[in-house]
Amino acid sequence: MNVLHVYRTYFPDTQGGLEEVIRQIALNTKQLGTNSRIFTLSNSPSDEPLERDEGQVFQVPLHLELSSCGISLTAQKEFNEMVEWADIVNYHFPWPFADILHLRSKCQKPTVLTYHSDIVRQRVLSILYQPLMRRFLAQMHKIVCTSPNYFATSNVLTKFQDKVEVIPIGLDTEQYMRTDEHVADRAVDIGGTYFFFIGVLRYYKGLHILLEAMQDAPYRVVIAGSGPTENSLKQQSERLGLKNVIFAGRVSDAVKVQLLLNARGIVFPSYLRAEAFGVTLLEGAMFEKPLISTEVGSGTSHVNIHNKTGIVVAPGSAKSLRRAMDKLATNEALAIRMGKAARERFDSLFSGRLMGERYYKLYLEMLGITTSEPSVQLKTSSADRC
Repeated sequence: MNVLHVYRTYFPDTQGGLEEVIRQIALNTKQLGTNSRIFTLSNSPSDEPLERDEGQVFQVPLHLELSSCGISLTAQKEFNEMVEWADIVNYHFPWPFADILHLRSKCQKPTVLTYHSDIVRQRVLSILYQPLMRRFLAQMHKIVCTSPNYFATSNVLTKFQDKVEVIPIGLDTEQYMRTDEHVADRAVDIGGTYFFFIGVLRYYKGLHILLEAMQDAPYRVVIAGSGPTENSLKQQSERLGLKNVIFAGRVSDAVKVQLLLNARGIVFPSYLRAEAFGVTLLEGAMFEKPLISTEVGSGTSHVNIHNKTGIVVAPGSAKSLRRAMDKLATNEALAIRMGKAARERFDSLFSGRLMGERYYKLYLEMLGITTSEPSVQLKTSSADRC
């Protein structure tokens, strides 16, 4: 079964939660019989497909960006060729340029859209985008939402509820555990008590609020990742005179694992609904870490249950964030208990194996194949259905 994933950015160019979701879907369906390609944009596209464990990455030139929407003036031809190859096209929303690619390609293949987030910030442009978006979503055979919380509170998804299926994000534990074999502890020796954040540094992540909360804190926070707000965050940290904040930049998977293992807990201050799930929270739960997140009516509160797996605070409140960190920093027994509960919830709901089986079953259903065995292989070619 050939599955084409479509999103505006991907590894190795960027290192974010959505990219990790695509990787996990591809990895965890590969063992069941899928062959994945990822179609994406790049500032420095490779002439040849990039070979990765999860599949091949096909990059086309990024020519311009409009409100974070990457656009390529030469993408259509290669996209059409990718669609011809595919049995299933799996779009990842939002990326309005993908809507245009799809509609211009006149794609007749089964299509599924993984709905990661409502469009929150670009309100004016969002109004102009509505007709295109509605036409695009109407053509999808299935729409996957990553949590029941987000489905229940999304005005967009409720209009297409007959097409929606909820498949929570999952992570492959074994794949993560393999990454720390050759990392020396001294390479990531932070020392003392610290909280950890990793992700693309974007406006809705609430890291400016976290920096406010860190003033005079007797512990540290490590912020790993890069992105549009990186410079402004570093300037804010300097203005506040923060000596307890470490900007680690982009880190390898192996270093990420070490930082997760040694952290007191995960701090995830995203304060807008653009944060639909929070893969970092899953990573923390997988490593038995207590979680600190905010209540924005999204999937973050499907992962983190207040006073059980961690602490959920009011969005945008530096004081609430500080109180939560103080509580876990001074009560190691509580942190350990919440971390164990987070891992138990991860095992029951968010494993990569479970997510892979659900996506594979959905793919089979879209191809008209019914089976109770998730490992059934696709026997027919895409040409037989076109």
